[in-house]
Amino acid sequence: MDEEPLADFAERRDARIGRLRAVPVVDGRAPRAAHVSPAEPRVVERWNGHVWEMHAVVPDLAAAKALLYPVPRTPPPAEGPPLGKGPGRHRKPRVPPTGT
Repeated sequence: MDEEPLADFAERRDARIGRLRAVPVVDGRAPRAAHVSPAEPRVVERWNGHVWEMHAVVPDLAAAKALLYPVPRTPPPAEGPPLGKGPGRHRKPRVPPTGT
């Protein structure tokens, strides 16, 4: 029987450390899907490699999604080359050729 080496298993397990998940706060009911009752509070849990630990409590699904999927900061767009001469409202800016 082929078994996975322990080092490979440990590497795979450690890659998941720090992962977050949102769980609805329920009282005596079975956990439900995330889209059910989006106004209910959620507990955000973090995986520590062995068990899920409580990380934060948020008031609703929108706040949980904002914590789980933060918007990446993008740098401001670089200014493009100046437009070429000529008439027309729909001129495209010149794109420098890419040399490989």
